[in-house]
Amino acid sequence: MKLINRRVIKWGVPVLVVLLIVVYGYISFMITSGLTSWDRQQQEDEPGNYGLQYEEVEFTPRGDTITLDGWYLPGDSGKPTIIFVHGIGSMRSGDNATEIASHLVDQGFNVLLFDLRAHGSSEGDYVSAGYFEQKDVLGAIDFLVKRGVTTDDIGVIGFSMGAGTSILALVEEPGIRALVVDSPYARVSDLLSGETTRKTGIPEWLSPIFIPAAKVMAGLFYGIDIGSLVPEEAVRQLTYPIFVIHGKEDTRIPYTHGERVYDAAYQENTIVQDGTLITYQGSTIWLIPGVGHVDAFLDYPEEYVLRVTEYFMGQLGID
Repeated sequence: MKLINRRVIKWGVPVLVVLLIVVYGYISFMITSGLTSWDRQQQEDEPGNYGLQYEEVEFTPRGDTITLDGWYLPGDSGKPTIIFVHGIGSMRSGDNATEIASHLVDQGFNVLLFDLRAHGSSEGDYVSAGYFEQKDVLGAIDFLVKRGVTTDDIGVIGFSMGAGTSILALVEEPGIRALVVDSPYARVSDLLSGETTRKTGIPEWLSPIFIPAAKVMAGLFYGIDIGSLVPEEAVRQLTYPIFVIHGKEDTRIPYTHGERVYDAAYQENTIVQDGTLITYQGSTIWLIPGVGHVDAFLDYPEEYVLRVTEYFMGQLGID
């Protein structure tokens, strides 16, 4: 009996350890795969529903060869163009973007709505929480520049993942000086537990033990550096005021993420220029009680349009 027990210990414990490692690795890989794959959704809306003319367009991300599909909505040819960047699992017409765009067109703005990679009708095999999607945003800017739009006549509005992605991308485009972020994340790694539960069903209290391995696998299998996705750090490099919007009942990306982005963003600055005291307005934040994730326009459409329009007009030099 003692001999059997010794053999069980000698062989059983190592086998159990190996099994645990295999299970841990498998679950971690499934988490990584789950976080990089989302079902494509059909468009929820189209510009024609608002009586708008539009052009079907396509372009490539900066430094990539896949094709991204979008809509270009002409407003006043002499006014700036606003790029819309949707969130993960959404599409160019999601989260009321087309309706919001229609109001901006009414104010004379031109608008570019497009599907990020692996969303809508754009090409691409997987999503990356903003890591590769930065190239998509930069590709949208390149597309407009090729059409004769200067970067100081471009503004960007991003939603959820698209908000964080826009911050990361615009660090590479200092010529752009207007950015609205609706429900942004401050640091992707802070959201992984909740997203893991949402995608895999693993209890949120258990998922943190798999996150370190999932981060490593994201780098090994998909080339995604999760640790670099930190908009609250990147936004410090933007030398102009941004506008942050966040619902206080957001359970997907808590409003504290929006506060963190705002706190790190450009603040009011006073300088003396040619003997004159000049004060530059700082970033602003609109925290809305009782509003969920990316629902500010849905709950307060008139105020939302007014605030966003006034911000873009101020930043882009429109009377």
